[in-house]
Amino acid sequence: MGDADSELLPDHKNLTDEEYVRMGVRLREARDYLDLSQEAVADALKIPRASVSAIESGKRKVSSLELRDLARLYRRPLDTFYDPHNDSVPPESEADQALYRTVRELSEDDKEQVLKFAEFIKTSGQAPARPKAR
Repeated sequence: MGDADSELLPDHKNLTDEEYVRMGVRLREARDYLDLSQEAVADALKIPRASVSAIESGKRKVSSLELRDLARLYRRPLDTFYDPHNDSVPPESEADQALYRTVRELSEDDKEQVLKFAEFIKTSGQAPARPKAR
């Protein structure tokens, strides 16, 4: 990683302890959304699992580079975690999370079918009736 990359990372050295706690909550929510364990995140970042726990609880400050790596791993923009007043991303429902976890394991063709079906439901207002089992 070059110096140009470092300049793109926001400086968060002046965050308050409360802002680090809120950042940790958002990081945990992103990890939970992807159904990743703290151990999996620790392995990906090459840090101890206890460090992931401490970051998520706000007990350990996350470095800019770690936060960049977490954002990449969680597939979220850095702003999602940096902005202490960021309420632009609504929390996902349990159903949204379950749907995401289920769909991500499907083949690309199956994902296309699920997407088409979801668009059909959205535009028609209701799903077709299921045939009754005999």
